[in-house]
Amino acid sequence: MLKEFQEFISKGNVMDLAVGVIIGAAFGKIVDSLVNDIIMPIVGAIFGGLDFNNYFLGLSSAVNATSLADAKKQGAVFAYGSFITVALNFLILAFIIFLMVKAVNNMRKRLEREKPAAPAAPPPADVALLTEIRDLLARR
Repeated sequence: MLKEFQEFISKGNVMDLAVGVIIGAAFGKIVDSLVNDIIMPIVGAIFGGLDFNNYFLGLSSAVNATSLADAKKQGAVFAYGSFITVALNFLILAFIIFLMVKAVNNMRKRLEREKPAAPAAPPPADVALLTEIRDLLARR
């Protein structure tokens, strides 16, 4: 069983997947920072200078705080601002991945167009012999 596990781990697909997950996590942090530190402050300024993450509705009468962190300590809240931030984060990440896949597909298409066509393989010996006989009979 240990040998099978070693063979499984040594396959290229597992290593590619591990690298992809690590790069994806790092890329996710970059997109989180882009959304939280650059885009959402601009959106917040457009909507009156408020922190978009602090948009919430208290679900009980005990919730009277002005920030989301304090409101969560007081009771249940409907944090729609956080949801909007995460949804925007997802859309940006999905769009960037779409652009990356599109770029890779374009590069593959360009490489396929630039690659010279492989010469046709010669026919098997028996087919070549039969073709030669046919041509000789056609001359008569």
